Amino acid sequence: MASQAPPPSSPAGVPSSGNGKYVAVAAVLLALIGGAVVWKTSQTPPTPPVVYVDAAPPPTFTGRNPDDDVPLPPPVEDAGEDAGKKVVVVQGSNNQCDAKKCSGVSSSELENALQFRVKQAHRCYDNALAQDPTLRGKVTVSVRIGANGQVCTAGIASNEMSSQQVAQCVSGYFRGANFPSPKGGCVDVNIPINFVPRQ
Repeated sequence: MASQAPPPSSPAGVPSSGNGKYVAVAAVLLALIGGAVVWKTSQTPPTPPVVYVDAAPPPTFTGRNPDDDVPLPPPVEDAGEDAGKKVVVVQGSNNQCDAKKCSGVSSSELENALQFRVKQAHRCYDNALAQDPTLRGKVTVSVRIGANGQVCTAGIASNEMSSQQVAQCVSGYFRGANFPSPKGGCVDVNIPINFVPRQ
């Protein structure tokens, strides 16, 4: 009789002894991981600490005016008999803004400065043109320039445009400006500006 090998009790390739400890370690690891996941999801986020700020109490009315606490000015001392004789120095402006007629002559520097200001004043028209593309016309600005180059007055001499706002905006570019001094005193200048849309 030939001897036969006993039938295998475990699948092929797996040792027959010591499997229990691997299974136990795997089960413990799975239990630990599962417990950590359950613990982490059951945690509530920490609430930020509440900080209480003491508010200042509302002001109380005491019936007194706080301005009463301002000290009085010091008393004025008598300066004697000469106190009534004071010398007042008045520095007159020699810009001739109040002249009835200006007799000055415009210089080339003044003309260039005025033309530069005209280019700046075109912003008024460009802004209005965005709202009304058919807007066009001529505005004449009347400017009096003092002997020192400061603008005395600036206004609208004529307005052939349908927009009063554009005309006022344009004259505003000349008010309060300083230009090169004209020759021979103040000068009155009329500046015609023709506004047409750019092609």
